[in-house]
Amino acid sequence: MKQEEKMKHTRMLQTTLWAGVVAISGSMAVAQDGPPDTVTEWTFQPAFDQTDAGWDNGVIPWVEAVEAATQGTVKIRVEPAGALISGAEAFGAAAAGLTDGYAGWGSVYGGDMPEGMLAFGMAMGANNTEEAWEVMWGNPDYRVGDIVQAAANARNLHWVGWTNQGPNAMFTTFRVERLEDLDGKKMRAGGPQAIFHSTMGGAPVSMNAGEIYTAIKLGTIDGTYWDTGGIDDMSFQEVINYAIMPGWNPAQHQEIFVNLQSWNALTDWQRKQIEGVFEETYFLTSKMHADGVEEALQILRDAGGEVIEFSEEEIARMRAKSIAEVWPQVAAASAGNAEGVEIYKRFMEDKAAGN
Repeated sequence: MKQEEKMKHTRMLQTTLWAGVVAISGSMAVAQDGPPDTVTEWTFQPAFDQTDAGWDNGVIPWVEAVEAATQGTVKIRVEPAGALISGAEAFGAAAAGLTDGYAGWGSVYGGDMPEGMLAFGMAMGANNTEEAWEVMWGNPDYRVGDIVQAAANARNLHWVGWTNQGPNAMFTTFRVERLEDLDGKKMRAGGPQAIFHSTMGGAPVSMNAGEIYTAIKLGTIDGTYWDTGGIDDMSFQEVINYAIMPGWNPAQHQEIFVNLQSWNALTDWQRKQIEGVFEETYFLTSKMHADGVEEALQILRDAGGEVIEFSEEEIARMRAKSIAEVWPQVAAASAGNAEGVEIYKRFMEDKAAGN
């Protein structure tokens, strides 16, 4: 009898101890499911400065959303290109942990990460914000974003933000009414822009954003590829004569990356909160950029410039040539790009079929 009572007492003690462990674990989980007690401070340097539309309409709204979502436990200081390192080196600096984050375009960092061309947007690919979101993240049948994220992780980065800056188009000192008009013309172009321009017979020229205005003014180049809503931020209306619409890339994007160690140092709650603002800031900032497109074109008109609209026939030619000749060059840049281009092709086929 005493042995039975002893066993019963032991079982009760074990049950009590186990309940205590569960209670402690539960309280720890509750404590962790919320903002931490400490504040994490990050320093970002984009590939651009405050003059670019991506500053006020892209990075800063994302930063504000992140700080609000994390209840002030993540603070982000954004420095303009050149403050810490050059814009061209900013992507590598974030990957190396010299800064905590980066914002820029696949046309700039594509040499370091070709998959960024998929995020930047394909030549004559997605037509607008909604289509771009569908093929990148929104539809499980496509999700090109997973390819880009894997590539970023492999380079010690994590993709955390995205914005559609509207059509990336040609802004020139010469008339362009047919693709053949680009033949031999020197245009500032990088990454996927350079692939497109050279395929159309042009001569792409690589240079930092801050050098473009003077290069056009001096006649060193004949124009530039740029996001339409941002041309007035760069004062391009003072040195160009024509905007060629629609853009060769109807939905050109800008990405935000965080150093992977900086990302992993956050709590699960903080990471979840930041991931939670990805979609809402995408559509918010994309609308901000869209609102600036017509305004920028009107500023060009008011300065004496002309907006040239391609004919439907020429648009069809540009799309056919892009898919047949530009896309394969993007695909050849990496295995991830090859996979992404095939998904884009399927997306375009589904769209054409009305799916």
